[in-house]
Amino acid sequence: MNSKITCVTDDAPVPGTDANARVVATAAALELLGEIQGQHGEVMFHQSGGCCDGSSPMCYPKGEFPLGSSDVRLGAVQGADFYISGPQFEAWKHTQLILDVVPGRGGMFSLDNGTERRFLIRSRLLDAAQH
Repeated sequence: MNSKITCVTDDAPVPGTDANARVVATAAALELLGEIQGQHGEVMFHQSGGCCDGSSPMCYPKGEFPLGSSDVRLGAVQGADFYISGPQFEAWKHTQLILDVVPGRGGMFSLDNGTERRFLIRSRLLDAAQH
């Protein structure tokens, strides 16, 4: 068990983050992502909006998740491309996704599994001019 569990108490993105970005991350998310990148190299995220594991952002080795024609690239977090399914993008197009970390187990196929921390999405509304 990892004795160093990092969790933010507020969901603020890292200072200096582009307020207009569709996806940003907290310091805790960047820390875990850095650990995962150190172990696995380049990675990517996919947010499907499905049930169970699909409701959390999943982290995969870059290129190992087959993207669909309707998937939308929201941006990148620390060099990791972040995609969302087309239907989920339509539902969330007015929001900024904030990648965060909480204690717990990651999705079965996600690289955060086994770290005793898992990625979690928080969100905030974008200004009307941003979408």
